[in-house]
Amino acid sequence: MVVPLIWDRILDPLRTPIAGQSLIYNQIGDQQNDGPATTEPMKKKDTKRLVSEAIRACQDKKAEELTVLALEQGSGAFTDYFVMCNGTNPRQIQAIADEVELRLKRTGLYPAHIEGYNQAEWVLMDYIDFVVHVFAEKARRYYDLERLWKSAKRLEPSDLKSAPGRTPGKREPAVGQRRKRA
Repeated sequence: MVVPLIWDRILDPLRTPIAGQSLIYNQIGDQQNDGPATTEPMKKKDTKRLVSEAIRACQDKKAEELTVLALEQGSGAFTDYFVMCNGTNPRQIQAIADEVELRLKRTGLYPAHIEGYNQAEWVLMDYIDFVVHVFAEKARRYYDLERLWKSAKRLEPSDLKSAPGRTPGKREPAVGQRRKRA
């Protein structure tokens, strides 16, 4: 089983980077960033919106066991959220990863790094403020990130959605006015 090279960052929640130390390494054969990656932290509201977009992309490609973990800053976390899901086969795992990347690129957000895409056992997409993990079922059970990051708060995908606003194009009648009947 192939493990992404930044596994130590994921599997060891107590490890914190030393000043000037890079925790992301290049791996031959993995996709490289083809756009401008930002290392500046996003606003909390923007992060939630983008995580929601990643979740919708996973759902649209029929990802299974979708889980979102909100990591605590005091726990040595290097990111705010983990989005984790399963695919049933390598093609689906790659399709989920492709859809997440495509949707987020449309919003102007490019991944800082992608690992494990070619092997399609565990695809890791690092967006600095959140990380998307797309696992094969066997790899997810083996690494069990939910257990390793058990101090993290488990969220439902609906928890990240913003308050429902008014649907564009639909107008509600003003108080005291009647609707016309056809």
